[in-house]
Amino acid sequence: MSKPVSVIDNQNPNVDLSDGEDMSLVDTLEQTLFENFDDGLYIGMMSGTSLDGMDAVLCQFTADSSAAPMQLLASYSRDFPPRLREVLLALCQPNGVQALTPVESEPDSEPNSELDWFGWASKAYGEFASDAVNTLLQRANIEAESVLAIGCHGQTVRHRPQMGYTLQLLDANIIAERTGISVVSDFRRRDMAVGGQGAPLVPAFHHALFSDAHTTRILLNLGGIANITVLPAGSDKVTGYDTGPANVLMDAWTALHTGQDYDANGAWAQSGQVVEPLLNQLIEHPFFAKTYPKSTGREDFNLEWLQDELQKFDQASAHIRYSSADVQATLTELTAMSASDQINQFIQSHDDSIVYVCGGGALNSYLITRLQAHLPHTSVQTTEALGLAPTWVEAVAFAWLARQTLMGETGNLPAVTGANKSVVLGQVCFA
Repeated sequence: MSKPVSVIDNQNPNVDLSDGEDMSLVDTLEQTLFENFDDGLYIGMMSGTSLDGMDAVLCQFTADSSAAPMQLLASYSRDFPPRLREVLLALCQPNGVQALTPVESEPDSEPNSELDWFGWASKAYGEFASDAVNTLLQRANIEAESVLAIGCHGQTVRHRPQMGYTLQLLDANIIAERTGISVVSDFRRRDMAVGGQGAPLVPAFHHALFSDAHTTRILLNLGGIANITVLPAGSDKVTGYDTGPANVLMDAWTALHTGQDYDANGAWAQSGQVVEPLLNQLIEHPFFAKTYPKSTGREDFNLEWLQDELQKFDQASAHIRYSSADVQATLTELTAMSASDQINQFIQSHDDSIVYVCGGGALNSYLITRLQAHLPHTSVQTTEALGLAPTWVEAVAFAWLARQTLMGETGNLPAVTGANKSVVLGQVCFA
C-alpha cells in the first residue's frame, strides 16, 4: 500500500470515529495513518556530492525484535546521463550555468537563467529517478503496490547552513506519478527550521541499526564529503558531523588530468608523493578549524578552490616541483588526515573501538591504507563487516528516514545537526 487509504476509506474496524470520549478525531487519524507503516517494503534513493550516479535500494523493515530490523532485498545503481550530470554540476556552483550552451528542449533564456535550469534539471532528475525505481522493482520482481514509500534525498545544489537554507533539486511529483508509489523528500529543511544545519542526517540511521552495547563504533562515510558518526558502546549519546572533502576533490582532479571519473583503488595517488607544504596550506581552510556540529559541501570544496590554492602555492613556493599525481596523493592524504584527526578525538589507546567505512571512498584501497596509518589504535574496516555493503548505506538510510516520516517518528539528532529539538523530517507526495 503506497498511501494511507484507511484514513480516507475508514477501513480500520478497530477505530470508531464517532466515539469522541475515548479518542479525538486528530488522535484517531494519526493512529490510523501511522500504525501500519512500521513493517514493510521501502525504497531508498541517494545521489551524493560526488554526482557519480543514482543508488536505489529495496528494503524490508520490521518492528519484530526477534528478527533483523532491516533486510536489503535488492539494489540498483545507474550513472547519470552525461548532460544531466553536467547541468547538475553547473547548478552546484553560483552562476555555473552561464557556461552552459542550451540545445533543443533546454532553457534558452539569454543570459542563462539559474531558475530555468533548476526547473529543467528537477524534471529531468525526477524522470531519471523514476526509471531507476521501476528498473529496481522489475529486477526484484516486486509490484509497486507492495512498496509503502520511496525516500529520495534529491540532489543538493546549494547548502548554506550559515544562511539558514539548503536546496535539494527534485520533483517528487514526477516520481510518484511515474512509479505509483508515495515519495518522501525534502528531509533537510525541517531540521533547519528548528535551528539545525540540515546535515548530516544519516547518523540517526547509523544509531538505529549499528549501535553496539560493548564496542564503540565509528562510521566514516566517504562520499563527496566525509562525515563521521560516533556510537559509544552502550550509550545513546551520538556525535556526528562533516570532517571535510573526500571524493569531491579527488574525483575532480582525476577527471581533469586523466579523463577518468575516479582514481580506481587510489592507484594514481599511490604513484605520486604527498607535497607536505601544499597539504599544510590546504588544511588551513577555515572549515577544518570549526567546532561541530558542522557541515559542508561543494560550496567550500571544489575544483576552482583547489586551482586557486595551487596558484597561491606556486607563487609562494616556486622552487617546489610536483606532478599532477603528487597533487592527487596530497588530496588523498588531506581526506585521510582530516577525517582521522577528528576520529582520534573519540578514541583512546585502551578503547575497544572499530572504524567502519562506507560510501564510494570505501572502495579506494589506498585511502583505506592511509586512514589506518593515521588511526593506529583502532581497526579500519568497511560496513561489509556489519552486513551492509558500503556502497548502499546512504540509500538504505533514506529508506529508513522515509519510514520514520510515515510513522510520525523523528529523524534528526539535535546533538548532530545543532537543532533545538527533534522533529519529523520530510514532505510526503502521495501517489
